[in-house]
Amino acid sequence: MPVTALPTRYGIGGFSPEAYRFVDRLVQAGQKIWQVLPMGPTGYGDSPYQSASAYAGNPYMISLDLLKEEGLLTQEECDEADCGQNPGLVSYERIYRTRYEVLRKAFERFDAGNEPEYETFVAKNGEWLEDYALYSVIKQQQEGRPWMEWPDPLRLRDEAALDEQYESMEAEIRFVIFRQYLFAKQWGQLKSYANERGIRILGDIPIYAAMDSADAWADPAQFQFDADLQPAGVAGCPPDAYAVDGQLWGNPLYDWPYHHETGYSWWISRMRHIKELYDIVRIDHFRGFESYYSVPYGEPTARNGHWEPGPGLEIFRALEAALGEMDVIAEDLGFLTDSVREMVKESGYPGMKVLQFAFEGNPHNEYLPHNHIRNAIVYTGTHDNETSRGWFKSVGDYTRNFCLDYLGCQGHTEEQFAEDMIRAALSSVADTAVIPMQDYLNLDNRARFNEPSTLGGINWCWRMQPGQFTEELAEKIRRMTERYGRC
Repeated sequence: MPVTALPTRYGIGGFSPEAYRFVDRLVQAGQKIWQVLPMGPTGYGDSPYQSASAYAGNPYMISLDLLKEEGLLTQEECDEADCGQNPGLVSYERIYRTRYEVLRKAFERFDAGNEPEYETFVAKNGEWLEDYALYSVIKQQQEGRPWMEWPDPLRLRDEAALDEQYESMEAEIRFVIFRQYLFAKQWGQLKSYANERGIRILGDIPIYAAMDSADAWADPAQFQFDADLQPAGVAGCPPDAYAVDGQLWGNPLYDWPYHHETGYSWWISRMRHIKELYDIVRIDHFRGFESYYSVPYGEPTARNGHWEPGPGLEIFRALEAALGEMDVIAEDLGFLTDSVREMVKESGYPGMKVLQFAFEGNPHNEYLPHNHIRNAIVYTGTHDNETSRGWFKSVGDYTRNFCLDYLGCQGHTEEQFAEDMIRAALSSVADTAVIPMQDYLNLDNRARFNEPSTLGGINWCWRMQPGQFTEELAEKIRRMTERYGRC
């Protein structure tokens, strides 16, 4: 359940009282894990996998209600930020135009001297926070243009030019830092509330940084840039049955020899930060550490890319040596070679089993429940898939009939199918089962969260309606969870 999909009055889910009520429902439903999507600040396209920072949090998630309780906002000011005209969808454009001005009012009333945790936060996070704040205010000054299009003194980080920016924009820099402090404070309180009630948070981190990000601008040496900071290649994945041109993600590629020489210090810093945000971490596109797909910069599609070797398990050995044992899930979906499978197996991290990938007719398909292993996480579908109900309606007759026959639910209709898939996931031998909230709500593809290789539309916009997660549904989920020994 993405945080942004929680119901609130203000147009997007966040760390509001509704989030605490959601945790209470999870407890009532006998659940142990709440999986969320990346929570970084989003930009054009609204994708949480293309964030302006590998460290920063999304200020849209800050609860205005909690700021009102602290005396930093009035109810009238909160009402100005009401972007909930459609309670079922996030309106990112409305939020972009109104949210920061309301938060600015809270900033003007905030007295850092009376909140010692603020100085602690700034001191603890200074390594990334100052760069992110400076990047953010320059980007604002440059009318939103990506850093690659800034004037050379700023693009190339001329020290005198940056000093001048810092002096002239100091108040705006402090406003950015204030927003990050609120994010960290409110998320920390919500996470503690969940942990105290037996709910662990499963977070998600993208393998790549975004091209237009503070990370790429502030430390270009870690990426495959030339002397003029132009990328040699960008990230993507090759053509397959789902995308005939492949997927052109456009992220800068890591300079893995450089990371090896530095002892993976940036990754250690990043993962240390992530371990504080989440109890369990799903690493997106895990196969990219074994080998990664490089597309020449400027190509219109991913067709002409090629594979390059990644760092393999060396990076995870370095992380474990620095940070101790990590509770990691390897997102091992997509095109897998024997060497990738061997790396996942040797890592000891559980991989993912997605039921929607199981029913093409091959009894040896690794996603079919009878082929599951214990060290795995089983899903009906992920944020990139259709809802189970939507999948049932859209797949071909052969796949649908094979699935119904396999599950022993011949004759079941679209209305019944999501529960059939949930039962298949819960009855798997996989140690952990994660069910999208849309499937428990039995929603069709109007509630689909993302369609890969597409931009705009309703991607990343779905929200749960107020009152949908009822006490009756929570009790039903608990009964199903108990039935399969997972409560």
